[in-house]
Amino acid sequence: MKAVIITVGNEILKGRTVNTNFSYLGELLTYSGYDVVKGIIVRDNLNEISEAFREAFSTGDLIVSSGGLGPTYDDMTLDGFSRCFGLKLTKNPYAVDMILKKTGYMTPAREKMSLLPEGSEPLENRAGTAPGVYMEMSGKIIIIVPGVPGEVKSIMEGIKNRIKIKGFHYTDRSEDLHGVKESLIAPLIAELMKKYGDNAYIKTHPKIDDNGSPWVEVEVSSWGNNEEEIEKFADSILEQIKENAMQNNYK
Repeated sequence: MKAVIITVGNEILKGRTVNTNFSYLGELLTYSGYDVVKGIIVRDNLNEISEAFREAFSTGDLIVSSGGLGPTYDDMTLDGFSRCFGLKLTKNPYAVDMILKKTGYMTPAREKMSLLPEGSEPLENRAGTAPGVYMEMSGKIIIIVPGVPGEVKSIMEGIKNRIKIKGFHYTDRSEDLHGVKESLIAPLIAELMKKYGDNAYIKTHPKIDDNGSPWVEVEVSSWGNNEEEIEKFADSILEQIKENAMQNNYK
């Protein structure tokens, strides 16, 4: 199952805000059984948001978008989503209740946050005011959440069991190999990927210590239906790499 993550916001593209939402969502979706194949970042622009959803829908089985659900003029993610699929934005009574429980009374700006795409479901936001949005279309799932990281986590933690692929397990672990040069250990990694690549992924991260000496962090991830088996599988690959590095002196 493929997943696409959309991030909406000028502040991300300008570098003013670090996109921590992407790293959080990428990890959550990976551990939930999805292959995160693409990330899309767009400005607070109606046409660009609409096009982002169109692109994501053509690729992913699950689409998660963050940003642009607030009360201000440039919060237009739901408008862009609705425009993309020809849907109407209508006042959702459950969203109204969620907002009133948070604020006590309605204003035009707050009412804006209660306008959801027809056929969608509001998701409770315990960390903020704007509800998230859940929708299923053509066998695909779309989740739209605000951009504040605490609100993203609050909403996604409440729905993660609902979207998790049942029976799927994912694991990763890493080992620091000090004094090892990435270019010298690369043939070994390539050989192991040919052997195990259908059920594991091996990635090296080159580093430099305080004295200017190279070292490598080796990351091994694995996935499958049996949690105990994939844990042992990942451990065995990492052990092969460590033993080979000790024997062959990749310095």
